[in-house]
Amino acid sequence: MKIGVLLSGCGVYDGAEIQEAVLTLLAIEEIDAEAICISVDQNQHHVINHLNGEEMNEPRNILVESARIARGSVTNINDISPADLDALVIPGGFGSATNFTKWAFSGPEGEILPEVKLLLVNLINIGKPIAALCVSPVVLAKALEGSSFEASMTIGTDQEPSPYDIKGFTDGLRTTGTQTQMKSVREIHLDEKNKIVTAPCYMMDASILDVRKNIRSAIEALRDLV
Repeated sequence: MKIGVLLSGCGVYDGAEIQEAVLTLLAIEEIDAEAICISVDQNQHHVINHLNGEEMNEPRNILVESARIARGSVTNINDISPADLDALVIPGGFGSATNFTKWAFSGPEGEILPEVKLLLVNLINIGKPIAALCVSPVVLAKALEGSSFEASMTIGTDQEPSPYDIKGFTDGLRTTGTQTQMKSVREIHLDEKNKIVTAPCYMMDASILDVRKNIRSAIEALRDLV
């Protein structure tokens, strides 16, 4: 089984959330599947100093940064066909909302990269399962916006502590036509009809162990959908 891992860079504030990405790769290995890391060959929106949160005046390439997580083995999204994959996972991180989409700046009206949309829609069209972790449901929601697919996803719950505006994100997802469910970091949400798995991960106040278990549950659900 080959599972794509779509990386938006390297670092929670301007790319893929590293712990979520690595735990995804670990969970894929644990179910005896093969991970294929995928990214986009263009500059990320901005570069953030992860020590102080300040923006840095330098460019960084999303594909090159993603290679840090992939230990150099990362494929350009334009060189991937849906036929190459049995399923796909999108780890979280701000890169989903700044590099893959512009949700961080324009909310649900923000654009999505055409090549990202094309891969996700084509996978859904042929019944290949997708797991979106943490904030990445915004990417999948934008990809499916205006289509015939009525997807159901979670981005967390407003009934437990979170560093983010869960209600705001949930309301935004609904404006794209996505149905939403409130789920804690101890839960995943499964849209069996569209073969979509979503897990809150670090959208909630969570330990790395909480996130580890959440991701493992999501990957196991993804395997079962395949």
